[in-house]
Amino acid sequence: MLAAYAAEINPDDPLAGLVVGERPAPEPPEGWVLVDVRAAALNHHDVWSLRGVGLGGDKLPMILGCDAAGVDQDGNEVLVHSVISSPGWTGEQTLDPRRSLLSERHQGTLAEQVIVPAGNLVPKPAGLSFEEAACLPTAFLTAYKMLCVNGGPPGSTVLVQGVGGGVATAAIGIAAATGYRVWATSRDEGRRQRALELGADAVFAPGERLPERVDVVLETVGAATWSHSVSSLKPGGTLVIAGATSGDAPSKAELTRIFFHQLRVQGSTMGNREQLVAVTRLLEQTGLRPVIDRVIPLADAASGIAALAAGEVFGKVVLTP
Repeated sequence: MLAAYAAEINPDDPLAGLVVGERPAPEPPEGWVLVDVRAAALNHHDVWSLRGVGLGGDKLPMILGCDAAGVDQDGNEVLVHSVISSPGWTGEQTLDPRRSLLSERHQGTLAEQVIVPAGNLVPKPAGLSFEEAACLPTAFLTAYKMLCVNGGPPGSTVLVQGVGGGVATAAIGIAAATGYRVWATSRDEGRRQRALELGADAVFAPGERLPERVDVVLETVGAATWSHSVSSLKPGGTLVIAGATSGDAPSKAELTRIFFHQLRVQGSTMGNREQLVAVTRLLEQTGLRPVIDRVIPLADAASGIAALAAGEVFGKVVLTP
């Protein structure tokens, strides 16, 4: 079958290790099921994997990809939940210290077929295309958990840092659809205007002084926006962090401001299957849909990953086998 996979690790030139070519068709072990992939969405996780972050050389070759929508062996249209629990784990999936995502220990979704535990399938809403549904398991699930589980209640003012990526665009859409006042930042004027079109109430340049401090900051950028995120919060506010695309070592930790203003710094990673089901219901009930930058053939995966790595996309890049 055709797949996009990491053949080698290259921290400095991640695309050098990417191959789009034939891989053996997967055979599901007991308790796992086969899904014919109709669409798979890219994530920064794919770029980090090619750099060797979370993916060791002993696991190569590894098919990339966390997100997919497709058809299972019984003909059902499904989404794939990418969090794989360790054997015997029965608690919250994302708290399992030995959990993994597809494409870390188990082959990923950028292929014509993928195998997953049977419990990792979620029914695809009939009103969503396969391309739209493929955007939900990482970006929308992460944004939903950041905002609706770890953030604040509807009516809160939320600052979304770094508009353009899949999580940030999803967060703006979810916040606008569920009753938050949402502000957003971006270096690019065009992206700020698009954030307003998605439902943001106001937009700002990175580091710009806000009219007032906010209740919640959703942070996926990391080092480049950390100080602004901390200084933008009201006393007692919450900073929810789910990524660090600009690096995880800010020049200032802002510890004094954090303890003096009694801020809460909340880590947030993906979400569980039940939360993914909640995301699908949210889209069904509100009409909210993912922002898709482009849909390209799986054979052109390299161009999509290159655009993602260069920060040249707004929303999601979706591959179709």
